[in-house]
Amino acid sequence: MDQAGYKRYKGKVVCVTGSSRGIGRHLALRFAKEGADVVINYFRNGDAAREVAKEIEDLGQSALIVRANMAQEEKIISMFDKIRAEFGRLDIFVHNAASGRNRSAMEVDVKGWDWTVNINTRAFLIGAQQAAQLMPEEGGAMLALSSFGSDHVFPYYTTVGASKAALESLVRYFAVELAPRKINVNAISAGAVKTDALGHFPEMDKTLKTIEKKMPYHRMVSPDDIANTALFLCSKEAEMLRGQTLRLDGGITLLVP
Repeated sequence: MDQAGYKRYKGKVVCVTGSSRGIGRHLALRFAKEGADVVINYFRNGDAAREVAKEIEDLGQSALIVRANMAQEEKIISMFDKIRAEFGRLDIFVHNAASGRNRSAMEVDVKGWDWTVNINTRAFLIGAQQAAQLMPEEGGAMLALSSFGSDHVFPYYTTVGASKAALESLVRYFAVELAPRKINVNAISAGAVKTDALGHFPEMDKTLKTIEKKMPYHRMVSPDDIANTALFLCSKEAEMLRGQTLRLDGGITLLVP
C-alpha cells in the first residue's frame, strides 16, 4: 500500500491455505491490509484461525474460516464450494499449507510419502483446478510456496524436497494452460524462515546455524519478505512473470557449497 492509501487488492477475494499460523497467517493479514477479503484455511487449530479472522475483520475486511484437511480431495472441493457460496468468486489462490515426514531417504515409509505429497503437491493440483473455475473473466493469480529443498539436499528433507520439486513443475504446467484465461501462476522458493514448523526437523538448530554462517546478506528470510514477494507476484504488475519459481533466499543458493 502506498502513501496515498491505495489498496491494490481492494474488492478481491484471496484464499490462503494453511493460514491459521506461520507464513500463511502472515500472508492472510498482508492481503487483508491491502483490501482483500480472505479465506482462512486450517486443519487443527481452530482458535488460531478465529484469531486471524478477527484481525482481518478489525481491518474492515471479510474473513471466511474453512476447516479442511488438504490431504483429502473431498475436503478441498468442499472448501471451494463454501467460497462460491460466500463470495461467488475467487481472485487469488495461494497454496501455503505444507507437511512432511522428516526422515532420511532410506527411512521414508509409503504412508509418510503419500501424506507429504498429498498435502504439498496434490492439494495444489486439486486446488488450482477448483480455483480456476471461480476466477472471473478478467483473470486472477495463483501462487505456490516452495523451498530450495526442491533442488538442494538437506538432512531429513526427502519427502518435502521431492514434493516441492513436483509442485514447481505443476506451477509451470498450470501457468501455460491457464494463460489464455488470464490466470497467472508462479511459485516462491523461500530460504529457511524461522517459524514453529522448523522445530519438527531433527538437528534443525545445527542446520540453521550453518545456513546463517553462509548467508552473503546479513540476515535470514522473514515472513515479511515472503509476503512482499507474494503481493507483487499476484498483482497485475507481475503479469509477464509466468510459471516462474522465484528464489527468495538472500543469495545463499548462489554460493558454491
